Amino acid sequence: MKKQLTGLLAMFVLAGATSALAQQNASKSNQNEEAPSRVAQIVALDECEPKSFNDMLGPDFCKNVALGFSTPILDLFNGASTGHPDPKWDFEPDTLKMKEGTDLTVVDQGGEPHTFTEVAHFGGGFIDQLNAPGEQTVPECSGGFGNIAVARTRILQGSTIHVTDLSKGEHYFQCCIHPWMRVKVLVK
Repeated sequence: MKKQLTGLLAMFVLAGATSALAQQNASKSNQNEEAPSRVAQIVALDECEPKSFNDMLGPDFCKNVALGFSTPILDLFNGASTGHPDPKWDFEPDTLKMKEGTDLTVVDQGGEPHTFTEVAHFGGGFIDQLNAPGEQTVPECSGGFGNIAVARTRILQGSTIHVTDLSKGEHYFQCCIHPWMRVKVLVK
């Protein structure tokens, strides 16, 4: 038994020494490389109610796992068309300040697809019934997913997109499907 414990102790000491040596070598290696880039994150959220969305839009369209806090599809359309969109459908944060050279990661933690489309000015999306009364579709969202520029900004449930090389200044992003989902990114 004593031999086994001595052998086990020797393995832990050896493992610790190997780990320390690897960390030391990694530290020396990192000194010769560029510092890792900065990353900022935005999260897309929604509360789609699976039964009503999937009945209307097809099986597995809404993959929300919310526990009792979901929005039926007709409530979503009714709220948007009266100028009172569901506030639980949002990009978080609403405003993001970051340094030039920072990579922006956008994660869809909602139950359905969104877009993260840069626009010159906030406005309507490509589904007229989800726009506020009198709000026109912004040019960047026109054509919906038939517009390749819009299709490239689509974020599916559980996926991530990366936005890099944003220039200094203000950048406006919105969902072209749910146009009240908006974020202003300030690059300094």
